Amino acid sequence: MSDRDIVVENLVKRYNGDVIAVNDVSFRVNSGEIFGFLGPNGAGKSTTIAMLTTRIVPTSGRATVGGYDIVSQASDVRRLAGVALQEIGLDPLMKSMEMLTIQSQLFGMTRRQAQARAKELLEIVQLSDVTERRVGKYSGGMRRRLDLAMALAHEPAVLFLDEPTTGLDPASRRDIWTEVRRLNRELGMTIMLTTQYLEEADELADRVAIINAGKIAVEGKPNDLKAALGGDAINLMFADTSTVDRALSEVGDMATRTQTDRDILRLYLPNAAAAVPTVVTRLQAANIALTALTLTQPTLDDVFLQVTGQRFSNETAGDTKAA
Repeated sequence: MSDRDIVVENLVKRYNGDVIAVNDVSFRVNSGEIFGFLGPNGAGKSTTIAMLTTRIVPTSGRATVGGYDIVSQASDVRRLAGVALQEIGLDPLMKSMEMLTIQSQLFGMTRRQAQARAKELLEIVQLSDVTERRVGKYSGGMRRRLDLAMALAHEPAVLFLDEPTTGLDPASRRDIWTEVRRLNRELGMTIMLTTQYLEEADELADRVAIINAGKIAVEGKPNDLKAALGGDAINLMFADTSTVDRALSEVGDMATRTQTDRDILRLYLPNAAAAVPTVVTRLQAANIALTALTLTQPTLDDVFLQVTGQRFSNETAGDTKAA
């Protein structure tokens, strides 16, 4: 299938008439692209995913997945797309081999084909050594991996991953990243990813969008978004926020852009390393004590802080239905 695009046009979702969870959102995910979709808790990202995967109906606007309308052709969208969501709906009494075999058969495979596919998927997600254990006895990380395998049973053209590596240790998370890249590279699979790890979005995504208060705040390639912040940063840490305010008045004029984050003042400017002695001299002259000073390049976390006003953390994950 050549059309693996996700096209979203002016999508709106209201609850109870006046609560706007998603407010006129538009974006496009191109065929064969990995697209990171980020936002703080309650921003609207999970609601957007729920609409695109046909679990809820938009109030207005239009979206297509692989050329199929999410409302009028919802059954076609469900056949085309694979979905691994935050809410893991796995039968605790069944075994992984049974579940994956049934899932594969639901998409038209013979029993022999389904069993072969199940075995392949269990190898991919590194669960082949626990096939005799009931799913209810799996750890949280093992359940996440099985949920991903369920989403991949029919080798979907488009894959929605809603925080797929939550609960996994770093090594297992890397294994999932490797598999996501393989699916994208070898099968041309379009992948839309939400994640609570900005490192994950930076590592995997061709482009990212950050949604805030129901609207797309920024969209682009990770490197372009980071570069737009204005170069390297001098990070100045102080004892408290009042000292940050004093420091800003003393050295803020040196920077092309400044940013405060609790007890940290960031100065974005070209050739930041060369400016460090002047910054320190000014602070000393004003009798402002530094706790620490570091030099960093802009990160997606900095982009997130700029557009949402808050630091990206594990607390931003876990949108509710009305998010």
